Amino acid sequence: MLKNDVGASVSLSDKYAFINPDNDQFSQLESLLTKRLEDGQGECFLELGVGDGQSPGLDVTELEQSVITTERLAQSLHVNLIHLRDRAVNSSSTVSTRHESASSEPCRLGTELTGSNQASPTCSSPVGISSDQPIPSNKSAGRRRRKQNSSSFFMQPSPSGQHQSPTCTSPDPTQSNNPDVTILSNASLSASAPTSVVREYLIRKEIAADDFVDVRVAVVGNVDAGKSTLLGVLTHGDLDNGRGLARLRLLRHKHEAESGRTSSVNNDILGFSAQGQVVNKPIHGQLDWSLICKASSKVITFIDLAGHERYLKTTIFGMTGHAPDYAMFMVGANAGVIGMAKEHLGLALALGVPVFVVVTKIDMCPPNVLQETMSLLFRILKSPGCRKIPLLISSKDDVICSATNFTSERMCPVFSVSNVTGENLDLLKMFLNLLTPRSQPRVDAPAHFQVDDIFSVPGVGNVVAGTCLCGVIRLNDTLLLGPDPMGQFIPVPIKSIHRKRMPVTYVRGGQTASFAVKKLRRNQLRKGIVLLAPELQPRACVEFLAEVLILHHPTTIWVGYQAMVHAGPVRQTATILALSGHERLRTGDKDLVRFRFIKYPEYLYTGLRLIFREGKTKAVGTVREVFPLADTISQNPRSRLNKKFTPQNPKPGTQTPVVEHPGSGVLAKREPVAPDQTDSLGVITPNPHKLIYS
Repeated sequence: MLKNDVGASVSLSDKYAFINPDNDQFSQLESLLTKRLEDGQGECFLELGVGDGQSPGLDVTELEQSVITTERLAQSLHVNLIHLRDRAVNSSSTVSTRHESASSEPCRLGTELTGSNQASPTCSSPVGISSDQPIPSNKSAGRRRRKQNSSSFFMQPSPSGQHQSPTCTSPDPTQSNNPDVTILSNASLSASAPTSVVREYLIRKEIAADDFVDVRVAVVGNVDAGKSTLLGVLTHGDLDNGRGLARLRLLRHKHEAESGRTSSVNNDILGFSAQGQVVNKPIHGQLDWSLICKASSKVITFIDLAGHERYLKTTIFGMTGHAPDYAMFMVGANAGVIGMAKEHLGLALALGVPVFVVVTKIDMCPPNVLQETMSLLFRILKSPGCRKIPLLISSKDDVICSATNFTSERMCPVFSVSNVTGENLDLLKMFLNLLTPRSQPRVDAPAHFQVDDIFSVPGVGNVVAGTCLCGVIRLNDTLLLGPDPMGQFIPVPIKSIHRKRMPVTYVRGGQTASFAVKKLRRNQLRKGIVLLAPELQPRACVEFLAEVLILHHPTTIWVGYQAMVHAGPVRQTATILALSGHERLRTGDKDLVRFRFIKYPEYLYTGLRLIFREGKTKAVGTVREVFPLADTISQNPRSRLNKKFTPQNPKPGTQTPVVEHPGSGVLAKREPVAPDQTDSLGVITPNPHKLIYS
């Protein structure tokens, strides 16, 4: 579309779309921007001066006209417009440079090859090069290893020979002898060439006082990596004293405070206003969640998980049952990637959760140790098992670059912070503010709520807490709760709803909440049950078919092998009943496996990710087929395990009285008998069918 086209349709992918639009075009822009906000659950990024197939940048006049249109759209749609940065680009060479004074370091670019080992001609613009600028390549780069400088870490080719995408790193371009690195600076631009500008905005929708965008971040890493300490510093705003003062605000149990090790799943929140400012203000050392949520447009919910090997079962449940959007992988700079660190990183990768890394304790770590830790960390992230693109964050420009490209799940930002001096904590907070919810749940679908915690409140009764996966649940709705030990679902009304300790009238997909349910005993509730809309007509199962990949096993896995299965909120031991394509499974094998729970029926659905674990045995998979409980019982009615789940059986703990026929030695059930007959004279006639008991 030309600049002055009147009446033509507009698109957000056209850089001239915001220049003096007419009324019809303005209405189209409103609709397009509203759709993008809905897809981003109330947030989206907008670049002025970037279009498909067009050279980036607008001149000063065009930029002013585009900004005026953008501000009109913000007022019309009732959204907040947050200016992130301006990027100066050269219209002749189409090479972009950094415009902010706070981030004037040059951007170093690696190479990227396609599957046919040819140089890729394109690169995302936020990292400092336009789509028209070719990227130099070196096919032999993947066959030699280069030493990494302690102040900058370049993207090296993976061991498989596939090159990675470019990244922005920091200082001193003169010390690099890497032939695959192109150094871009202001000096490389032609002084006579006209300069254009690209402006980037974060658009955040204005929402009601009782609503906010909820982003869940799981915090994983080895023990003593500083997970709880970092969360205490972020949420309470006070630096640590170097001896664990900040983490005491998060620990729940006495033994956790004494040992300094988290053993349970702890939660804390960090609120951001519509302008991106932190709103956490502790009152007498304590956070009032309701006040934070009322003043916030976005709330980051941290899921603090245990790092010790003893509590691995709890950590896996926190990753599967709490449905995090992202994982914050913590590494101690002085210790490196040791212990359970690789285990937790592999867990996040197996569940498909995007990961960003935070290296802590840089204030107490010598430079040579920090360099070794970073080298090992980057080598692990670029390995064939991870295939991540690490990006060392050293400026606000790098934060914006990583946040806008983080949804690809290949980008892995790496922060280096200190909880004692506060170094780079502002960059981490800025990155958290720019994070958008990863999942896009269907609000129009039937309600599905998974329960990950149960507790009792005096005066209220039993309360179930968890995550709403899809649909909308409103106050006084009646949902099906289950399955119970017999595989049945019980209709229960929702009496009250709380989000982050704040009463609300509804909860929609992608949000966490807690419900008060009445007329239920405590022993009828357990972790792993679900609340479902009645129209789903749910059916419990004890058997299911899953496609499983064995990550590690010391020997072989046969039919009859038992291990713990984690699938969403479900956490139960299961037995292997059958293997489809193998007689036995070893490390690296992949097969369709039929499982059977040994204790309770559960609610599963196809496509659910699962983890199969027992000791050093680790496997990941996906549920492919679910066999309803009724069908399983009808196919094998004489199975002892099926009789356990038959609804007609008595409740557990009760037994049918058993009697013995005299002289026969055969046990029989006691049947109800009619009373003896008494005539008018008082003569008692015994019932001939009554059994005589010895």
